[in-house]
Amino acid sequence: MNDSPEYLAKRAFFDSLITLYGRNVAVEILRDESVKIHKLHLSKSNRSDETMDEILSLAQKRGVEIKYHTKDALSRISKNNAQDQGVALDVETQNYRNAQSIESDFPNTFRLLALDGINNPQNLGMIVRSAAASTIDGIILPKRNSTKLSPLVMKASAGTLFKIPIYYCDTLSDVLPLKNSSVITLSSHAQDDIYSLKIPNRAIFVLGNESEGVSREIEALSTLSVSIPMQRGVESLNVAITAGIVAFLP
Repeated sequence: MNDSPEYLAKRAFFDSLITLYGRNVAVEILRDESVKIHKLHLSKSNRSDETMDEILSLAQKRGVEIKYHTKDALSRISKNNAQDQGVALDVETQNYRNAQSIESDFPNTFRLLALDGINNPQNLGMIVRSAAASTIDGIILPKRNSTKLSPLVMKASAGTLFKIPIYYCDTLSDVLPLKNSSVITLSSHAQDDIYSLKIPNRAIFVLGNESEGVSREIEALSTLSVSIPMQRGVESLNVAITAGIVAFLP
């Protein structure tokens, strides 16, 4: 039985929500009126203080729906009871999209970053920041074996988390390779030099795990592998630095 258009639309909407948590994060997001908030979740056990009063005031001023929960229920929403401080927000963002929409978003040309097993939220945030500042069209971020979008990512991105399309999928192998696209992996062992590369019109640069690099599964799907030439015996770069170099290739 096929799912109804109404069900698919509702599922797509909830898939596009990003849940963030923490009181300072809530204040920052509520102050930014360019960010659309679906719902504010609060623990019933929260005590009134200056920050909580500001959260409530900003939410009421913006007409944000507020839901109260038990502490345990709130932790199930935030998925981080140790750090949520009794506050979570569902953020609506048109830039958090299913990777299946890449083809329709960019029918002719694109330049994307795909992240294979990035587990450090600070690295992810810095990658987002570099990509947002460049002409990169978007980031592909799998849900499995990757760090989640979180307050730490938001902080490391220096406020750019919602500025560039981030395409979600279960695994990179679910979406790679895209039709008529080149999958280019970064590896310190590759013979080809990234600076001599003629970048195709439809290019996906894959950045691998901080310790292991690009997985064998994704390597098998790649069109070619390139390295960044380094001097003085340095063998590798931090993945966020690598992303910055790739993002600003001419």
